[in-house]
Amino acid sequence: MRTRRGSYYPESGIVTKMCSFGNKRKPKETISYAKRQKKCSEKPTTTTTDYDFFESLPDDIVISIFCRLSSTATSPSDFVTVLLTCKRLKSLALHSLVLSKASPRTFSIRAKNWSDSAQKFLKNCAEAGNVEACYTLGMIRFYCLQNRGSGASLMAKAAMNSHARALYSLAVIQFNGSGGTKSDKDLRAGVALCARAAFLGHIDALRELGHCLQDGYGVKQNISEGRRFLIQANARELAAVLSTNAAARQLVNSNLQSQLRYVAATGCPLLSDFGCNVPAPEPHPASRFLTEWFTVRSDSLDSGLRLCSHAGCGRPETRKHEFRRCSVCGAVNYCSRACQALDWKFRHKAECAPVERWLDEDGEDDGEDDGDREVMVMEDS
Repeated sequence: MRTRRGSYYPESGIVTKMCSFGNKRKPKETISYAKRQKKCSEKPTTTTTDYDFFESLPDDIVISIFCRLSSTATSPSDFVTVLLTCKRLKSLALHSLVLSKASPRTFSIRAKNWSDSAQKFLKNCAEAGNVEACYTLGMIRFYCLQNRGSGASLMAKAAMNSHARALYSLAVIQFNGSGGTKSDKDLRAGVALCARAAFLGHIDALRELGHCLQDGYGVKQNISEGRRFLIQANARELAAVLSTNAAARQLVNSNLQSQLRYVAATGCPLLSDFGCNVPAPEPHPASRFLTEWFTVRSDSLDSGLRLCSHAGCGRPETRKHEFRRCSVCGAVNYCSRACQALDWKFRHKAECAPVERWLDEDGEDDGEDDGDREVMVMEDS
C-alpha cells in the first residue's frame, strides 16, 4: 500500500513475526525488577521473631520464677517438665534456692515409682535446706528403708527448724521406742517434743498432749489441763476445715446443725475426745508414701508386725507388739492416741464390738501389749 510519502508497509508476514517476537520478549524494566525481587528473596531477613529473648534473661530472674513454680507446684510433673526442656532450664531449676522452696507436692513421689534418682532428688532438696524434704526423706528412711539413724537425723534436722510434723513424729518414736527395744522408750522426751509441736499448732500433737495430761503418761496428771488441750485441738481442727473451701464449709455446717440438735442429750462435739464430724484431713505425702509402700511391697514388713490402723498414718511397727490394741475388740492397733481418736471418729466407732478374748494370728493368747498405756475405747462426751 502506498502512502503519501511514497513508502510502503512491510509485508504482512514480517509484521506478524515482529509482533510475535515482541510478545515473547520482556521489557527491559520488567526484567530488571524481576531480578531485584529474586535477589531480595535470596537475602536472609532478620526480624524480631528470630531474636531469642530467653537467652538474654539474667539467671536471677529465671531462678526467682522457678522458686515460685516449685513452691506452688501441685504434682512432681509440674516441676519435672521444666527439667526436660533444655540444659539451661535444668541447671537453673536444680539451683539450691529453687530446691529449698519446693512444696511437699513437688516431691510427692509414689511408692511404686521409688528409685535411686528419686531418693537423690529428695536428698538434694534436703541438703538445700528444705525442711519438708528432710521430714519426708527421714520418714521414708526410718520406716521403709529401715535406716533408723539417717532417718531420725533428717527428722531432727527438720525439727530444729520448727517443723511441727517432724517434732510430733519424733515424739511418737520416743513414746513407742521405735527402732529399739521396749526399754528405749523415753516418755518425758516424747511429752517435751509433743508440747513443742502443740505450741506450733499441730492438731495431733495437741490431742496427744491432752491425753498424756489426762492419763498422767510421761507427765504429772492434770485432767483439767488435758481437757483444755483436747478442746483446743477440736477447735483448731474445725477452723482448719472451715478455712478450706465452700464445699467443705457447707458439709461442716450441715453436720453441725444435725449435731447441735442433740447437744442437750449427747453434749457439745467440741468437748469430746474426737471433735466434730468434719471431713478427714488430706494425708501428708510422707504418710501416703508409707501406706503405699507397705501395700505394694508387703514383703518389706516382717512377719508379726502391724501397721497403724488409722488410714492416714502409715507407720509400721519396728518390733512385735510395739503399738497398742483396742481394749474392747482387739482388732485394731494404733501408734498414738491421736491416731486412735481420728480412726474412732471416721471408721472404728461403727465397727468396734466387744469380745471375750482376742487371739493373735497363730491362735495364741495375745492379751499382753507392749505399750505402757492401754488403748481405751473412746465414748462421746
